[in-house]
Amino acid sequence: MRRRGQRSVSQIYLDWNASTPPHPDVVAAMVEAARNAWGNPASVHGTGRLARARVEDAREAVATLVGLDPRDVYLTSGGTEANNLALWHAFADGLSRPDEGRNALVVGRAEHPSVVRFAEHLAERGVLVEWVAPSASGRVDPAAIADAMDRAASAGATVRLVALQAVNHETGVIQPVVEAAQLCRARKALLFVDAVQAVGKLPRETYDVADLISVAAHKIRGPKGVGALATRPTVHLRRMLFGGAQEKGLRPGTQDPVTCAGFAVAADRALDMPQRYAAIAPLRDQLEADLARIGEAAGVATFRNGDGERAPHVTNVSFRGWLGPELCAALDLEGVAVSSGSACSAGTAEPSPVLEAMVGRERALSAVRVSLGEDTTPDDIREALVRWERVLARAATHAGMT
Repeated sequence: MRRRGQRSVSQIYLDWNASTPPHPDVVAAMVEAARNAWGNPASVHGTGRLARARVEDAREAVATLVGLDPRDVYLTSGGTEANNLALWHAFADGLSRPDEGRNALVVGRAEHPSVVRFAEHLAERGVLVEWVAPSASGRVDPAAIADAMDRAASAGATVRLVALQAVNHETGVIQPVVEAAQLCRARKALLFVDAVQAVGKLPRETYDVADLISVAAHKIRGPKGVGALATRPTVHLRRMLFGGAQEKGLRPGTQDPVTCAGFAVAADRALDMPQRYAAIAPLRDQLEADLARIGEAAGVATFRNGDGERAPHVTNVSFRGWLGPELCAALDLEGVAVSSGSACSAGTAEPSPVLEAMVGRERALSAVRVSLGEDTTPDDIREALVRWERVLARAATHAGMT
């Protein structure tokens, strides 16, 4: 009897940006912790100390990964909470004391929804939010960041924070974090970098110049439900939740030693992962060429979304005449797992705001993201292309009969 969701066709997983399969060493560490370190990390007895050791292992591993001090690493439930905490920190005081002058946030339009939605919330609370749109290539121009900071200053606001992801989650385009850091230093603003899609894929120098850095375990072959916000020592976080003394009272609630054990192993492994991911780039480049080839053979124009410097494992391609979710569903029936840049709701497709800002509504609606991982093989790509070609050819045949 098949379980719900279980497939009878072999699956080729090409959605590593959505989540990564837990590494066997991670699973083993979590099983060991579940058996031997299940206590409350806040307890002072031996059982508690065993659990607390797993929590501190994660903290130290993340600190090494991002190049900061373990004392300034705060464990969270994942990247979304870490992102929210970073933005809350910069504006909590201003929201409680609005008479001290208006504060401003400079943020990219192509950021992760957890950043965009929180920025919109801050705008509703009186924070001046200056949005920075990406270029058609998907990269934010540093000059546009400077212009946004100037606009805020002209409006009499103090720029407290610039929020910029290290790597875009949909296109893989690398953002100008180093240049943004220089602007922030010159203007005495904090820089927050969402590094969730960068750690383990790119060298640390691409994001470690930030004042606040967010990480999620499940993007680096760790477990879901755990992440971290790391800060420079000069950043003293404001609490967003209230409760116990865990995480210096800034993130109260009993930590999970089991997921922390997995996070520690994943973060340790991630130190060497950028070299392994760099080797994936030729495979990704060949995939892009082959997708254009099979699209042309089926009479479907293809467009790559995102140019310039990109993470080595991601491509985002639009297929004219298709809706991204429909193509993803057709590929899923063939056992190929990819993602769409669009979200379907109530029978209508809405484009990804990220892609719409870059390439317009039509191309955004027809976009599909393919993301490879360290376990992806040339044979996987060859077989995925065979199945992809079958989907496009079948649709072309059907169109010719109607």
